[in-house]
Amino acid sequence: MTTHLRAAIFDWAGTVIDFGSRAPMGAFVEAYRRFGVDISVSEARKPMGLPKRAHIAALMAEPAIAGRWADQHGAPPGETEIDQLYDVFVPLNTEVVAEFCTLIPGAVEMANAVRARGMKLGSTTGYVRPIMERVLPLAAAQGYQPDNLVCAGDLADGRPTPLMMYRCFADLGVYPPSAVVKIDDTEPGILEGLAAGTWTVGVSISGNCVGLSAEEWAATPEEDQATLRAHAEAQLLGAGAHFVIDSIADLMPVLDEIETRMARGEAP
Repeated sequence: MTTHLRAAIFDWAGTVIDFGSRAPMGAFVEAYRRFGVDISVSEARKPMGLPKRAHIAALMAEPAIAGRWADQHGAPPGETEIDQLYDVFVPLNTEVVAEFCTLIPGAVEMANAVRARGMKLGSTTGYVRPIMERVLPLAAAQGYQPDNLVCAGDLADGRPTPLMMYRCFADLGVYPPSAVVKIDDTEPGILEGLAAGTWTVGVSISGNCVGLSAEEWAATPEEDQATLRAHAEAQLLGAGAHFVIDSIADLMPVLDEIETRMARGEAP
């Protein structure tokens, strides 16, 4: 049983479900297409981890995308256009998300091991609650049920602010923040944990930084895998992650290392 750590709080897409965090990508591309603007999947990925309206706002702020929008519509996008695109995006994402709810290998075993250490298992997500209402039963049917869920839109602000993490602390009854670990595959998710004062663990291979399905990753030559892994690790460490792992299947040794550090009096 753990001595110091009291909870692990996990992201969802790219961390626990949806290897490669692929569900939102087609929805972003299609939503823009319906407004006559082309964006690429790589462009759509850049702000991943933010609440989805904030994600769209970040895309609209990209000069290249804003320029294409202005060419099509005669003026740069503003708040009204962000809301209009968001209203198209959410139903699209809700429609396809069920196709991308397969647990990442090792998720159930990881959850069981976390609880065996006496820790709570929390969750935050950039998805809004209507989307998660489809995800939760599908994840539960595969054996994954966290102790709480905080969605984008539940609070006044989301990532990279610490507000969703604060709600997790209250929901789970855990404190101080230094007794909590945040696990996420995106830079805003790592920043969320840091802002809340927790330990942070970045997830590289299964997440947004690489963006490949499990099958695509397995088919990638080892040399290319090494390059992709190094790039993803650099992104997550650059955001401030204390540790980076390939996937949540590799989490337990990191929890051991954090315990060792805490026993020496170290804090995040």
